[in-house]
Amino acid sequence: MVSSENVRRRTVLELAAASGISVLLAGCLGGGGYDEEVYEDETLVDDEPEYGGFLADVDYPGTVDWTSEGGEGGESDSTGDDGGARTVTVLVGTGSNAMRFGPAAIRIDRGTTVRWEWTGNGGPHDVVDTDGAFESGQTHREGHTFEHAFDETGTYTYICRPHETQGMKGVVDVV
Repeated sequence: MVSSENVRRRTVLELAAASGISVLLAGCLGGGGYDEEVYEDETLVDDEPEYGGFLADVDYPGTVDWTSEGGEGGESDSTGDDGGARTVTVLVGTGSNAMRFGPAAIRIDRGTTVRWEWTGNGGPHDVVDTDGAFESGQTHREGHTFEHAFDETGTYTYICRPHETQGMKGVVDVV
């Protein structure tokens, strides 16, 4: 005969095991939160685009304004005082589970080059435009970089193929 004490103990153990598995799966399946240091001292755009819902499952504080009018561009290199082309850097493999681009969304001027730089965290990543405009190839090597010059205005959405389902997505808004 099964006592009610055994049933309660079994139920408690089953619930504890289920909770533990849920926490583990959330850590493996979710991309985690954004890296606050990436956004520190950055200016966000006033008119936050919705990007057609593309970033709906991505935790990020807003689009970073790296235009000539908006901000310095964080990790940027300018080619001179003549208003020439500039390069800005987006980190690959940030966030609490290293399944984020940092920043996830940026606004830049036409003619700006974006350099994606791998942190070496989170396994192999790539940077792939959803419309085929650019593709980096996959690597996990810290310090690896990939660059693309944005010469046309528009909104460019991109993903990390191995981690897209974990919300590793980004947007470049070119004005």
